[in-house]
Amino acid sequence: MKAAFLPDRGVVKVSGEDARNFLNGLITTDVEQLAPGQARFGALLTPQGKIIVDFLITEVPAGHGGGFLIDAPRALAKGLADKLGFYKLRAKVVVENLSDSLGVLAAWDGEPAATPDLAFADPRNPALGWRILIPEDLTQKLADVIGADVVDSSAYEAHRIATGVPRGGLDFMYGDAFPHETNMDRLNGVDFDKGCYVGQEVVSRMQHRGTARTRTVKIILDGPSPEAGATILAGDKQVGTIGSTAGEKGLALVRIDRVADALDAGLALTAGGLSLHLAEPDAVRIPPKQTVA
Repeated sequence: MKAAFLPDRGVVKVSGEDARNFLNGLITTDVEQLAPGQARFGALLTPQGKIIVDFLITEVPAGHGGGFLIDAPRALAKGLADKLGFYKLRAKVVVENLSDSLGVLAAWDGEPAATPDLAFADPRNPALGWRILIPEDLTQKLADVIGADVVDSSAYEAHRIATGVPRGGLDFMYGDAFPHETNMDRLNGVDFDKGCYVGQEVVSRMQHRGTARTRTVKIILDGPSPEAGATILAGDKQVGTIGSTAGEKGLALVRIDRVADALDAGLALTAGGLSLHLAEPDAVRIPPKQTVA
């Protein structure tokens, strides 16, 4: 098993007697279903349905003071805490940015020998393994407890990319992407059966009408890696942009209809003059809508 402390992640705590209902009315995932030792993937959206910040959220056991801990991009942790503070109004809720004292250890390629406090399986994809919320200086101690070898965070990045899970700021831009475009609907990040939350109408409409035409897909690079953000062309037509890459593997945000047309026409995909192809060509095929007789 491997473990890496992720310096790009921060932690925000939401506590107080109204915390569960407060969060449930704001974010895409169902906090009512959350329990200690578990986590859910979710996001806070704009009223227009675009992602402000995505995160993993876990419930804190009563023995650790209760409340909820949010594993979020560290660069956005303060902004998330401020935004939640703006929304709380008269709710009995306390919001704290704990990123200077608490961080995230990722562990993958095996099962932990023991399950520490504040540990949970990553709900997006079983291959991503486990997360443990700890101070950075406990990295080696916790790795020993779970039976993992400590590696650099770049190893986790390569694993994330190979798994096909996008990262905000690299594979999509915060404030500019809908949950469906970042595959949140396929990564257990949106609960379509829960009540209202900010941006819910737009997300539900995209789900029920099947109007998501942009998706994050896995790509294979046929040579050197194009720069992140490079335009992907099919012939001379723009069909997407390059996201994060590691070795020959990468992610890209593409218009699936345009890429499907390019594949049907036998057109090669390039970015910055470098060739690439889809790791899973069927991922851009839109399934036919189901009709009821």
